[in-house]
Formats: sequence, structure tokens, C-alpha cells
Amino acid sequence: MGPSRFLGVAISLVALLAAASAGAAPPHPWMNPRLAPARRAELALKAMTEAEKLTLVSGYFATPAPFQHDYQPPPQVRLNSAGYVPGIPRLGIPPQWQTDAGIGVATQRSKTPRERTALPSGLATAATWDPKLAEAGGAMIGAEARASGFNVMLAGGVNLAREARNGRNFEYAGEDPLLAGRIVGAEIKGIQANHIISTIKHFALNDQETNRTTVSVTLADDQARMSDLLAFQIAIEVGDPGSVMCSYNRIGGVYACENDHLLNQVLKRGWGYRGYVMSDWGAVHSTVDAANHGLDQQSAASFDDQPYFREPLRQALAAGTVPRARLDDMARRILWALFAKGVIDHPVADQPQPIDFPRHEAVSRADAEGAIVLLKNTGGVLPLAATARRIAIIGGHADVGVLSGGGSSQVYPRGGAALTTGPDFFPGPELYYPSSPLKALQAELPQAKITYLDGRDTDAAARLAAESDLVVVFATQWSAEAFDPAFVLRSGQDALIAAVAKANPRTVVVLETGNAVAMPWLDQVPAVLEAWFPGARGGEAIARVLSGAVNPSGHLPVTFPRSEDQMPHKVVERGAEVTYSEGAAAGYKWFDKTGQAPLFAFGHGLSYSSFQTHSLRAAGGDALRISFTVRNTGRVRGKTVAQVYVSPRAGGWEAPRRLAGFRKLDLAPGAVATVSLSVDPRLLATYDGAAGCWKIVTGTYEVQLGDSAQDIQARTTVRLRAHILPGGRSG
Repeated sequence: MGPSRFLGVAISLVALLAAASAGAAPPHPWMNPRLAPARRAELALKAMTEAEKLTLVSGYFATPAPFQHDYQPPPQVRLNSAGYVPGIPRLGIPPQWQTDAGIGVATQRSKTPRERTALPSGLATAATWDPKLAEAGGAMIGAEARASGFNVMLAGGVNLAREARNGRNFEYAGEDPLLAGRIVGAEIKGIQANHIISTIKHFALNDQETNRTTVSVTLADDQARMSDLLAFQIAIEVGDPGSVMCSYNRIGGVYACENDHLLNQVLKRGWGYRGYVMSDWGAVHSTVDAANHGLDQQSAASFDDQPYFREPLRQALAAGTVPRARLDDMARRILWALFAKGVIDHPVADQPQPIDFPRHEAVSRADAEGAIVLLKNTGGVLPLAATARRIAIIGGHADVGVLSGGGSSQVYPRGGAALTTGPDFFPGPELYYPSSPLKALQAELPQAKITYLDGRDTDAAARLAAESDLVVVFATQWSAEAFDPAFVLRSGQDALIAAVAKANPRTVVVLETGNAVAMPWLDQVPAVLEAWFPGARGGEAIARVLSGAVNPSGHLPVTFPRSEDQMPHKVVERGAEVTYSEGAAAGYKWFDKTGQAPLFAFGHGLSYSSFQTHSLRAAGGDALRISFTVRNTGRVRGKTVAQVYVSPRAGGWEAPRRLAGFRKLDLAPGAVATVSLSVDPRLLATYDGAAGCWKIVTGTYEVQLGDSAQDIQARTTVRLRAHILPGGRSG
């Protein structure tokens, strides 16, 4: 369907809605917005031919691809985007225009990319521990997707950081299922507020990029339910995404996109999921198994060996190897999502719409400011003293911008990239957003002389450091899909930091990374900031935190190990199979279980203020309710994250404790906040795979209130009674 024809359909839909609101019956009964989405989907389905149903279940890549036998997309696509699924004009069903990804409207490799606003990385947003910020960010990128003509956004990455070196950890939301689920669920909720569909991905156990399309993951079902799958379950409950994207990898030897247990038994039957399952790009390997075992839509079929859900599916239907009822279910689920999320009632415009870039960039900057984690601050080095006259900025291309993660999530910024380096092929390039920390810091501290060196000459950097009152070294570590980066900083940056710190003991290190990294120089520097990949206005955010204009409030969503020897897997597994022998004890739970002290604990984050918690109380029985008080005992306004952990005295969990609740608080000096929390009962239970339910055991449980998983400030005990929960949604 061409652009002009679609515009006509859009106008017709508006007329139909107007007629419905005036009390007139629309020509197509499924276009009546007063009907429930399920009823509308059923009515539309009954009017469809088999060919039209097949149209809904197979998509096209929306970018020319010379590497795919010189593939050219259909003319109706939004060019250089992720995907396209044709609509059904005679029924008023619009096409699905699909865009990557979780930090903004991405463009596939192109000489003329769309210029859009990038949020900080998903891991950065998780570091805010603030679902409200996550929802605001989702609403912003969803608005830009709609303004760009897209009605499906391939966002919502919630894979746990089980493999600390995973190249896509930067897209996700950390290592804990409660934190990751709530943050990603809030982002999805924000995206879909724009009457578009958001996915959630990559379902499931897609926790490393090495051999990602072939590796088979082994993890007991009960352990998966209490870790990776619980993160998905919580995010789906919070955000209600229209689509779930199944992953590349195999689980127990079966590809995720044709895995009956994962897609049918867990997702659709167990959790009651109503939307549709779409494949990742290149993740489909069959017709009959994929269709019968839960896949509803083959995405960008040119990435697979063949268009399994076109002619092969038609033949399977004729032969009876795929029941026609199954095709109906596939189409019904897609239609339900299109109706339920407002895609049909609120069609996207035919031409790009205006975008308020300054306002959207302010949303991105607020996210970045809330995400930056002050890891270390001794001797009052930060915030930067107003009396500092000579400041050296070294490394990290801080003179031009801030680093972004690479791959399919790459967003191209307004005004173009400040710098591109690295590979000139996917998942590259390494791209820097035009938000210079150097220039921003000069604006924040106009009284200081700030000098920049790129850090390539270590001796020159040390000489400048020795001549300065204070030094800020920027260190970067690029991450992207399709590879897993090293745990150590690349290109001699560790040696540079050590040399500069030796020349000037007042050295601050700012890290722009997508993962935890080793810090062999940590004892030599008084202050460290983790800025992640900070997005469109990340340079300003970093400068405002360094200067003290913003009080840092980020807390780690992942554990920072001291070395790879502390990880469950000393190296990234490169074989055909990966066994997660740590079970559900991912991240901080592994460190608790093995009694190891990490470099920085999950939940850690310092402030320019100080906070005190007291009056911790817990009420038990059949449910756990907690209350406590937090006071700002410092001299400046600040935000803190109160973290509640629970530990059974008798043991029996995958690890000694679990995160059971959290709350981000904003307090003026001397201000007090009283917090009450109810704990999700699944976080107090273990999953019984044989019985298909969650079980809470009678006993004494210790409730712990802390600043991190290893910094507990208050404790109390509570008695809980035995309780059985259903295996689906919590009661």
C-alpha cells in the first residue's frame, strides 16, 4: 500500500471514529472503539481471508541489504528502519512499521540517518532505580517513534546481566529480576502511552552475544522462573507490552522461537499473555515447529533461510501439519495488540511530524543525571571546588562528546555525530553524541582554566596533570551486540589513569561503559564516577554532577567484580552449550552465596549528602508489609534509594537474600520521609516446577534495610506462614 493510499485509510479511520462517537454504527463493526479489544479482534478475524491472515504473520526488513542477495524492501516501508508488515486496506488494518529500539528511534546503517533523541543506555536508566524516570523516557522515545511514522517499537530489553561481559548488557536493566522488571515495565508503559506497540525482548536466557544464534542454554526451570523469567513476568505485568520478541539462542537444545515450553506453556498459558510473539531478526528455523510451538510472526523473513510463514506456512495449512485454528490464533493475537494499544484507532501520520528536540533532550539529560553513580569520593575531591583554577581533562574524546552503545539500537543525534570511530561495519561504528563534557564543564566553572589532552601520549598527560590543581580522566569501553567486550579497559587506558594519578593525587575518573570493568588503579584515585552511555545530553549531565549542580543519586544495577575470577564463569563460554550452574544466583546473589566481596556491590551509590534510616518495622503472616523512615542528615538536597532485602533464617533459597523492594526518595536537608512497602509474594517463595506453583515456607525471615546488597543499615525479623501462589500472575 503506497503512502497516499495509506493516508486515505487514515482519513477513513478518523471518519469512522467520528461516526462511532456520534452514535452511528461504523461500516466495519470491529472499528467501533467502544468494543473490547478482544471482541474487535474476533470480529475482524472472521472477516479475513486466509491470505489476509498470512499477510499479518510475516514481515519484511525495511532496509536495502546487499549482503542478503542484494535484497530490496517493499516500497511501502519507512526506509532504513527495522521492519514492515503489510496491512489489510479493505478491513482498515494498517501496516506495522517497526523501529528499533530501547534508547530511541534508531536508523539502520545509512548515509542519511534519522536524527532523533537518544536516552542513556538501558543499564543507565536502571541505575536511576526510578520507574517514573523510566516511564518518562519511554514516553519520550515513543512520541518520537510516532512522529517518525512508526507504530511498533522494538524496545523493552530485560535480559538479566547474568554474564557480566555481555555486549548487550547496556541495553538491559541489570541483574535483579525485581529492579529490571519494574524499570523495563515502566519504560514499556511510557512507550505505549503513545498508542503504539512496544515489544519486550529477548525471550529468553539470551545472556551472552558470543555464539548467540546457536548456543544452547541449560538452566533448570525452577531456577529460570526465579531469575530471568521472573524479570520478564514482572515487566509484562507492569507494562503489558503488545508483543514479545523471542531470542536467537536455544534453550535445552530447542530454539527459543520454536520452544513450546517457553512460548506456549510459560508465556501464553501460565502467564495468560494476550499479545503476540514476534521473532528476532534471523531467529526462525522452521515452519511447522515454530507455528505450532508459539511463534506468531516471522520478522524480516529475509534474515532467515526462507520465508517460513509465507508459502511454506500456506502449504502446511493445506497439509494439516499446522491447524487452521493456529493461524487464527496467530492473527487474533496480532489484531488484539493493534486494537488494545491504539494502533488502529490512532493511526500514525504519513509524513514525519515535528519533534520538540530541546524538551526531549531535557528528558534524556534528567535520566542521565539520575543514572550517574558516584562510586568513590574520598578527601572531598567532589564536587569540584569552586576555587579550583587549573583543571586538566584527559581522554575519552571528552572534548567532543560522549560514547553510545552500538548495534541495532544505535540512535543518530540531532546535528550529526560528534565523532565516529571503530568498525565501519555492523555493529559499528563507535559513535559519540555531540555533548562535550569539556565544554559543559567550562560553562559550569567559568572561573577555572580547563585544559584538554586526548591522552594518547601518556607522558604528556602526566606532565599536564602535575601542573594542574585537579585532573578528570575520561575512560571509555564500547559495547554492542554481536560480541562480548573484555572486562579490562582497552587501549592502555588503565596505564594512562595510573600515570596521571601518580603525577597528581587529586585525580577523578569518569567511566563511560556498558558493563562493569576492572579498576586496577582504584586505590590510586580519590574519586570515580560511572556515567554509563549517558545519551544525547550526557556531557552536560556529567559536568553538572562533577560541579555539584546536581547531587549524584544513581545506584548500581549490577555488581562490579574485582576480577573475572569472582564470576561464575571465568571466561565467556564459547562452546555449543552453556550451563548456568549458578542457577538463580545471578549477580549479587552469587557473591552472597560464595562469600565474596566485590569491588562495588549491587545497589551501591554515594551522594554529596548523607542519609539515615530508622524505625524499620515488618508485619508478617500471609503477606509481608514493611515500613521505615529515612532522613537527610546532610547539608544539601539529595536523592537516595532505600533498598529492602529479605533473608530466610532457615535458608532454602538460591542465595542468602533477595531484593524485595526499593524506593527512590528526594529529600531536602533535615527532611524525613516515611515509606511503606508491600512485598511481592513471589520474592518470598521458591518455584516448584513439578507442582507449577510458588511456595512460601513457614518460618522466620530477616528483613534488611540498606544502601546496597552488602551495606545493611537496619534489620528486623518477621514470621511468615506457609502459602501457595499460582504459577502465573501473583495474587
